[in-house]
Amino acid sequence: MRDGIHPNYREVLFHDVSNDFKFITRSTINTRDKIEFEGKEYPLVKIEVSAESHPFYTGKHKIVDTAGRVDKFRKKFGTVGSKTAISNQ
Repeated sequence: MRDGIHPNYREVLFHDVSNDFKFITRSTINTRDKIEFEGKEYPLVKIEVSAESHPFYTGKHKIVDTAGRVDKFRKKFGTVGSKTAISNQ
């Protein structure tokens, strides 16, 4: 491989902010934040959904609503055409 043309491939800590789950993997993503985890400093990437919080992997239906869009939609359309059960968690 030629020098200077490839991105920096290093260990990065991903933090799922919905359930405070953290995991380390290798990535080329650029970040500004850093965090100390298990005695070592890592670049930090904050994410809203990971395998620990995604309904496909957890089996739980959970609505992530950051701007009130779900409530606005329900006020406008109600439950017409809804095929999923709603849980309040």
